[in-house]
Amino acid sequence: MRDAFTLFLLVLPAPAMAASTAVAEPSNLMLFGLGVLGVVVGRQTSRRKRD
Repeated sequence: MRDAFTLFLLVLPAPAMAASTAVAEPSNLMLFGLGVLGVVVGRQTSRRKRD
């Protein structure tokens, strides 16, 4: 529900909203970074098991 409301505010044509840019929250960036790190580590360990 919150995502739909945020999307509605971004699509809503308003002069005050046009100048602002959305900035990701630090917790979202941390979760994304941990996910990427997990994929990289998982790929490396699977390659080592094959050899």
